[in-house]
Amino acid sequence: MSARRCVIVRAHPLAESLCARLAALLAVEARTAGWQVTVRDLYADGFDPRLSVAERASYYEGFVGDAVAAERAELVAAETLILLFPTWWFGFPAILKGWFDRVWAPGTAYEHAPDLGAMQPRLLCLREVLAVTTLGAPAWVDWLILRRPLRRVLRWGIVAPCAPKARVGWSALYRAETMEPARLERFEAGLQEKIRAMARRLQ
Repeated sequence: MSARRCVIVRAHPLAESLCARLAALLAVEARTAGWQVTVRDLYADGFDPRLSVAERASYYEGFVGDAVAAERAELVAAETLILLFPTWWFGFPAILKGWFDRVWAPGTAYEHAPDLGAMQPRLLCLREVLAVTTLGAPAWVDWLILRRPLRRVLRWGIVAPCAPKARVGWSALYRAETMEPARLERFEAGLQEKIRAMARRLQ
């Protein structure tokens, strides 16, 4: 039996960020689980988040996405996807939003229905998605005021239409700018346990 394919996408500009630390931790844990891990550091890779003129013009007529062919192939083959990013202004960083725009494209993540109705999913291998995000805000602002907008967008607006078999997990590290070592250790231990639980479900 071949190793499970796992793609880790990191979207933070600073090499010494909490996101970078957590990405390294999760990569080790995923490899310990026996998964075949690909790490995409969007900033280090120089990923261009802008949907090109040719890509947008071909969106409904055979998407032209050769510039992101490697990323598209990785996504199609992935059984596990792990996203690490900061929440800025309660939204995705622009580079990660652009990754969704260009990589989760027609012919890769879904197909347009002939009548332009509900999208037809293509990411049928994807079984587990884990999003890990850092926020400066306290939890009550995200939960009670904003009602966790990114969690809802990722689960229902992106993953559900394209990967209906995928389970979506969400881990948010609040008040990340005033992080105490003990709280970070607890958060990291929770992430490690989430990877182990994912591995058990994929057996």
